[in-house]
Amino acid sequence: MNPEKLKQIIGIGYVNLATLVWASNMVFGRLLKDFIGPITISSARFFIASLIFAIILRRQPPAERQIGKDCWLLAAMALTGIVLFSPILYWGLHYTTAVNSTIINGLAPLLTGLFATWFIKEPMSKRQICGAILALIGVLYLISGGALSFWKTAQFNRGDLIILIAVAIWGLYSVISSRVMRYRSSISATAFSTFIGLPVLCLFAVGELQQIPVILDARLILITIYLGIVPAAIGFYAWNAGVARLGPSGAMVFYNTLPLYGALLGSLFLDEPIGTPHIIGGLLIISGGIWAARKQPAARNQNLVEEGNKI
Repeated sequence: MNPEKLKQIIGIGYVNLATLVWASNMVFGRLLKDFIGPITISSARFFIASLIFAIILRRQPPAERQIGKDCWLLAAMALTGIVLFSPILYWGLHYTTAVNSTIINGLAPLLTGLFATWFIKEPMSKRQICGAILALIGVLYLISGGALSFWKTAQFNRGDLIILIAVAIWGLYSVISSRVMRYRSSISATAFSTFIGLPVLCLFAVGELQQIPVILDARLILITIYLGIVPAAIGFYAWNAGVARLGPSGAMVFYNTLPLYGALLGSLFLDEPIGTPHIIGGLLIISGGIWAARKQPAARNQNLVEEGNKI
């Protein structure tokens, strides 16, 4: 098999592994909403992940174990992906369903395209803009349940809006991480962003514990260990490894699989019904994302893949 083709297949496998385990994060995170606060659970899972990364980094070359000229980019990566994204995501899961949250996450590729246009001057094509609008219609349909009367009462689910904020933060993280990957490997970037963000999370967790004490039981401990090893350590590494092979735009196309995995897991483990609004809204979001991502200049796609392959 052609080495480039094999590298692409491995990259696709990595990003799909990431979206699958992150979908399980939505499900299990909602199961813990009455036992632990959002910042505390984020601190616990990234503490476990940091231990795993510390062990792995010991076997990496010396240059990969040091912070260099990209220190500020790593700090921005830590702020968006570690400090802000997870707590806000768990906060949103207190007020909405895992099915809703995973489908809304399908907006991430489109928001990433907007942020890329603003911050790294990669303009969106007309088809990308149309795809973004189509996906936005899907989100509005999902939130309203397809009922026009919803807009008359203007009663929003605050959990859905919180999840939208988390998605926007993830878009920023994706753009920043694509810059960091130009200077270091995926495991090094993932590890150092976790190391930098963890102390800040722990500091906020101390304050949260005064308001939301932890209710310890066996289920909390087991799920927390799972969240630290699988969605945090494996999920973040797999995503960045996929970006390194496919480029940010190539990887973000497959982020749209998260709603599919999330809806399935939410239905299987939380007994959450999947109704017409979820199906129609989800199809619009996914169709918009795929439509937007497919229409890109070939040269630009090749450049992004080549940048990722340098890692």
